[in-house]
Amino acid sequence: MAWTRTYSGPEPQRVNKWLAQNGVCSRREAEDLIARGLVSIDGAPVTDPGRKIEAGQTLTLADRAGAGLAPALSVVIHKPVGYVSAQPEPGQIPAARLLTQANLVGPGAPPPPTASLPPLGRLDQDSRGLLLLSQDGVLAKAVIGPDSTLDKEYLVAVEGGVTERKLAWLRHGLELDGRKLKPAQVTQLRDGRLRFVLREGRNRQIRRMAELVDLFVVDLHRVRIGPLRLGDLPEGRWRLLTEAERSAIVTG
Repeated sequence: MAWTRTYSGPEPQRVNKWLAQNGVCSRREAEDLIARGLVSIDGAPVTDPGRKIEAGQTLTLADRAGAGLAPALSVVIHKPVGYVSAQPEPGQIPAARLLTQANLVGPGAPPPPTASLPPLGRLDQDSRGLLLLSQDGVLAKAVIGPDSTLDKEYLVAVEGGVTERKLAWLRHGLELDGRKLKPAQVTQLRDGRLRFVLREGRNRQIRRMAELVDLFVVDLHRVRIGPLRLGDLPEGRWRLLTEAERSAIVTG
């Protein structure tokens, strides 16, 4: 079925930008669809790559455009400790090794061994929790692109005395690698258990933040990336990302 949607924005917007914001394709892919005559507004083909759509107008992609934009493979993993999310070094086990039929929850099938599924945000070998692997460039931009506004939530167990002063420093005022960190949401759940919500992802950020205030992280569990929650997916298991979840991430 052709993709169709009515625009309701307050100001006219370029067609390629609007398609990208809706997670349909990248701007460059949208321009290619326009050049191939596969985009129409209110039934009239769009020929100008700079064309803007106005409120109340309906954009439609031809059926063969939708077929060519079949969603790339995206998977959600509950990564255990001991697996790396990025390219493994000798002796390390990549999280993609978990993508077997036996570990699958719900419908789908494992990707072929040769499939490239880069992580959308790293999760250290000694950390666990929600890990997203995807071939989807639009999704990657939404999660880890320079303009991404998605926050990430972590449940963290620490050793050392947690004080209000330390919490204040964790929330605002620390620097890593000579650069000030963005403000973070840090709350104490109970003794030795903290909740972090971050809008950036520096290398081993939470562990290094903790060390700066004399705390030592003993467990780090990522439970959310933007609107995507880990939920009850068992540790070591995986599932396919749903279209509704992808749409929620891409459209913010």
